[in-house]
Amino acid sequence: MTRAEAYRRTLYHAGEVRVRIGRRSASADAWMARHGAREAGFITAWNPMSRPMPSAWNRAAQARLTRDLRGAARAMGEGALNRWREEMWLAALPRRDLLRLARRHRQAAIVWLRHGRPARLHFTSAG
Repeated sequence: MTRAEAYRRTLYHAGEVRVRIGRRSASADAWMARHGAREAGFITAWNPMSRPMPSAWNRAAQARLTRDLRGAARAMGEGALNRWREEMWLAALPRRDLLRLARRHRQAAIVWLRHGRPARLHFTSAG
């Protein structure tokens, strides 16, 4: 399975929000509406460029991302596929801001949500 296929098969969730790439998510729409947002996305700092890193490294990287998300409505979540799990934030930010943060934290992609639309996978230029 390619990296892109794995991302597309992953279930992204935070609290009651459940998202799959290519599908509209009523729970994500409701979450964005509660936070007055038209856009949001799942982002992480774990495993830069999809290369596994030690747990302590991932925790420190995620703490840096958490500081960068200060002021944004957000919910802790994860991406999960089979036995793989990765901590993520669901953050109410525009796509351009999510991509900027993803590049800063050396991430290959984000999951972008726009109210009323299917979830989309957006690769960073580095991805």
